[in-house]
Amino acid sequence: METTSRPGAQGAPDEPSTSTDVEAGRAAQDVPEGRGLDGYLLAGFPWYGLDEAFTGPRWLMQVGSAADGTVEHGSTGHGEVPSVRVETEHAKQRFAVVVTVADRPVRRSADGTGTLEATSVSSAAWLAGSGLLSCTWPSQMERALRDDWLNQQTAIAWELAEDPSAPDWTSLSLPVDGVPTPFHYRESEYGWVLAGSSPAQEGVHIGAYGRGMSAYGLGFSVIKDIAGYTG
Repeated sequence: METTSRPGAQGAPDEPSTSTDVEAGRAAQDVPEGRGLDGYLLAGFPWYGLDEAFTGPRWLMQVGSAADGTVEHGSTGHGEVPSVRVETEHAKQRFAVVVTVADRPVRRSADGTGTLEATSVSSAAWLAGSGLLSCTWPSQMERALRDDWLNQQTAIAWELAEDPSAPDWTSLSLPVDGVPTPFHYRESEYGWVLAGSSPAQEGVHIGAYGRGMSAYGLGFSVIKDIAGYTG
């Protein structure tokens, strides 16, 4: 799924786009403030976020779109906006990001020169895993070394996402629109990642990542008014 990204709320970490090439899927770089809410409103699928049990801050991140402008995926943030500053202690950060991915079949690219891979739970797992890395700065690591670390860890995240049923993942059941739903789940010293599919909304995959908030107590639901995430 080749996509380009549109930024969301200022200060929110960028979300990587997915691609058949690992290099194209590296953690997102800084991009100028842009369409924000408009990108979410253009989507032809429902957005997911944490359910009403979560009462903390909510904020937009960014959407990813295909070359023809079709919105393919995007993320919504909950809790504190994560920081990658070296002095930030990860243990003090409390956030959860929910990734919504449209289910797409194998299809021709917009320019007709190739094909785009089908999206799946693996796509959601990849976006969630690389998203967590993009807002992570390993302790005791010099600034000059972080890019090398990020490249290495992003490649590993890509490989892990290809098979969510592998031993690196465990099973976790969480409510989605009130329905108990199976997710693939894994933890690391930097946070947690999970991925699954919506039982109520056909054609939508859900990923999530976070730190400082336990994934075991979360629930997901369709966002009725995405404008509520603009503060």
